[in-house]
Amino acid sequence: MAPSVAQIQEADTPATFPAKSIPLVGETAPKVRRQIDEEGGHTTAKYPHYLPVWNHGEKYPPLEPFTHADHGKDADPEFKDLLGQGTRIQKLTPSIGSEVTGVQLSKLNAAGKDQLALLIAQRKVVAFRDQDFADLPIKEALEFGGYFGRHHIHPASGNPDGYPEIHLVHRYGSSSELEAIYRDRNTTVTWHSDVSYEAQPPGTTFLYILDSPDVGGDTVFANQVEAYNRLSPVLQERLHGLKAVHSGFEQVDFSKSRGGVVRREPVAHEHPLVRTHPVTGEKALFVNSGFTRSIVGLKKEESDALLTFLLNHVARGLDYQARVRWAPGTVVVWDNRVTSHSALLDWTTGERRHLARITPQAERPFETPYAAESPKV
Repeated sequence: MAPSVAQIQEADTPATFPAKSIPLVGETAPKVRRQIDEEGGHTTAKYPHYLPVWNHGEKYPPLEPFTHADHGKDADPEFKDLLGQGTRIQKLTPSIGSEVTGVQLSKLNAAGKDQLALLIAQRKVVAFRDQDFADLPIKEALEFGGYFGRHHIHPASGNPDGYPEIHLVHRYGSSSELEAIYRDRNTTVTWHSDVSYEAQPPGTTFLYILDSPDVGGDTVFANQVEAYNRLSPVLQERLHGLKAVHSGFEQVDFSKSRGGVVRREPVAHEHPLVRTHPVTGEKALFVNSGFTRSIVGLKKEESDALLTFLLNHVARGLDYQARVRWAPGTVVVWDNRVTSHSALLDWTTGERRHLARITPQAERPFETPYAAESPKV
């Protein structure tokens, strides 16, 4: 049968987890890699203080459970504090994605933030244009994001110096870089829901642009609520009660293989195959090719076949996907609980693609009983 989390951890998890430590006097200083050094001390980055630093001496203990309160539950569905006079909102597709202009997220009061959480739960992903996030002190950007949940610190990524809560996406799109990728793959599309291997994966998530190519480097999103809705009632009912293993071991192993950082020991957790959103009550497929490894209780061949079908079903659903094009000042906010996404590495002009992610964690995924839809008259 496909392995359970207990079996994976029994085989692979170290017995102890290191706490954050400071080297003692006389110890060798930890290796610290800085992007600015790799660019010769001079950079063309618009926001050099956001360039990644990989500090091998930073270690964090396992994440502890916490109680998450989703502010979308208390929000005014009229969005009066979020979408006021002069605001323009336009849907990108019928089922997922909107674009908003005329509102400054950093200026929202508590009611506006609550309504933001509700809007994101409803539309799944929203691109806010002409924002000042990148120009704020990083501490203020984090304070804004912290309203929506406990900050997640990524176990294997770089961050702005002194701000481990910021996850950075940084890449040059040179032709040689893409050639290296295409030696082993046909596409750069990698559908995933961020760090779904955590016991409490992220919910309302923020990604803001620092540098981007003039054309290319878009991000695509899939609506996993609609992916669930498209399944037959028979299959929907069968998926209820099943759990899947989400693993971060492979991500950490990849970082190790490239000499990267490991800031926290890897984990794997079991989550329902179908999760329920705490605000909308919608059910969504909670599987992604980035981190979902197997379905608990099924034999390997059975697990592989069902997962392959579900992942392909999400990937080919162009009629429940949205594509967001980046522009200066853009902040994209999505609900990581009910979407998956992928960056598109499709530019070869050598321009920098540099983004910062704020990743508030949410509740532990839960499932509500299957309920068949009433027949339409």
